[in-house]
Amino acid sequence: MMAITQKQAAEVMQTADLLHSQEVVEQALDRMAVEITGKLAGEDPVVLCVLNGALIPMGHLLTRLTFPLRQDYIHATRYGAETTGTQLEWIGHPSTSLKGETVLIIDDILDEGITLAAITDACREAGARSVYTAVLVEKVRVRNSTIQADFTGLKVEDRYVFGYGMDYKGYLRNVAGIYAVAK
Repeated sequence: MMAITQKQAAEVMQTADLLHSQEVVEQALDRMAVEITGKLAGEDPVVLCVLNGALIPMGHLLTRLTFPLRQDYIHATRYGAETTGTQLEWIGHPSTSLKGETVLIIDDILDEGITLAAITDACREAGARSVYTAVLVEKVRVRNSTIQADFTGLKVEDRYVFGYGMDYKGYLRNVAGIYAVAK
């Protein structure tokens, strides 16, 4: 693990480039909530938070969804506190049975798509009737995976980003706004 100090994290924050302000992110969450409500309001979905990154965007998004739903989590990661992905590590599975359920997976970012594709496949293998995906941020890049999110908040260039749940080496998830590490 490439550990950094709080001081180093603060230096990264000071030099970072703001890509999307808090206001823009909040507007994207409002739009996503309308789209999700239009598609899933009558479906009684199980909404899965992909830990750790989706914790903050999901919290903001769930308060905007005004229909009954059930919430659980799934924890799979390729990054940990690193800035590049490695093999997928499964840390936790939903306690809710997904058999016959409509599932909405909420994640922080669609980057390479490997993690989201694996989680989607796992939900289908667990018997989910239908699986939808929502991401706060989609990185504009070429992917080996063909997965596309059903609901996307914002797009960003192919840079290392943090804020609103996304971290930089374990720090800066709590930053209000989407930032990119300085080039």
